[in-house]
Amino acid sequence: MDHTRKSILVLCTGNSARSQMAEGIFRDAFGSEFDVFSAGTEPSFVRPEAIEAMAEIGIDISHHRSKSADEFADREIDYVLTVCDNARENCSYFPARTRLIHHAFEDPAAVEGDEAERLAAFRRVRDRIRDYAASGFANDAGIKASGK
Repeated sequence: MDHTRKSILVLCTGNSARSQMAEGIFRDAFGSEFDVFSAGTEPSFVRPEAIEAMAEIGIDISHHRSKSADEFADREIDYVLTVCDNARENCSYFPARTRLIHHAFEDPAAVEGDEAERLAAFRRVRDRIRDYAASGFANDAGIKASGK
């Protein structure tokens, strides 16, 4: 990690869907200015639907792995974005200089139905995360999106 660059850590519960998609989107939007990571309070695995939904917009997260928030406990993180209420409530300790931002997104992994319905949920959440990266997060963090 380049310590001259600021960093963003996206936290969720399982680090399987929302936070993984956000990591990919935020790297695309802010990667020239920020180191972007994701983690979970209870990491599991990266959902194939998340990988597919992201591939549809040209972002490859197939190499991502689910990580524990504990892996980042000793790192200096500038922004921690929690994307689910559980992660916000169980957020690991971060120094006072870390800016904590919360924006909950629905859990696409909780959607039941056939494959098409589940993938539609992942696409919907992906698009909401992308919109938030371009406007909401940029406003919250005082930065400008530079990606697609």
